[in-house]
Amino acid sequence: MSFETLDGARPDPLRTDDPEFGAAEALPDPNLDFGDSSFALFEGDSGQLAEPERRAFVAILKNRYVSARSHPAEWRALVDAEALLRSRCNDLFLELHVDHDREVAFKRQAHSESTRRPFPTLLYDTAYTREETIVLVYLRMRLRSDVRPGADQLVVDRSEIVDYAAGFRPAGSNDRTRDDARVTKALDRLIAARILLRTSDPDRFRVASVLEVLLPLERLAELDRWLADAQEADA
Repeated sequence: MSFETLDGARPDPLRTDDPEFGAAEALPDPNLDFGDSSFALFEGDSGQLAEPERRAFVAILKNRYVSARSHPAEWRALVDAEALLRSRCNDLFLELHVDHDREVAFKRQAHSESTRRPFPTLLYDTAYTREETIVLVYLRMRLRSDVRPGADQLVVDRSEIVDYAAGFRPAGSNDRTRDDARVTKALDRLIAARILLRTSDPDRFRVASVLEVLLPLERLAELDRWLADAQEADA
């Protein structure tokens, strides 16, 4: 299981990556003649994708994920041209994953079946901290038990996350301020990754339903065991 972008990150044993797609640029002047291609958007443009498809392609490359909620226009274009954009991703040794039920898409690094010559990579990995993994497990468990319909509808409080993480504090740790600061840093990173979505209240967050796709139940069980083993080792 992976969750990647051009400036991706890898947890232990999960993976994530970086910032959201920027604002749309102004459309080109339709009266300008950029050549024979009906898809030309600028002088010398030889691209074979229409503008909506290009924007969807850039969005999936630049973001951790694209969803109907986060990028509605790009999501529609991606669904309409799914096979074509999957092919474009494959050209870059990337796999495009589209979940139509949850209306979310993300990419993964493709891996060569040959051990002699691995594929070149655009994505790179960094490890999640202990606190980030703890928070991810908590959020995924909350999603599992949530019964409210609709994407990104689960809301969590900062205090409940901090309290849950406190249960995994290493034995002998008596610096509550330091431990809470680590959890706050983990929250900040997950906010940047758009796993946690801000609300009007700075201490309440919506949980992105993409986490259900990125962290399936079997992987949740693995992480839960990993945390239990780590906690036992610290005891």
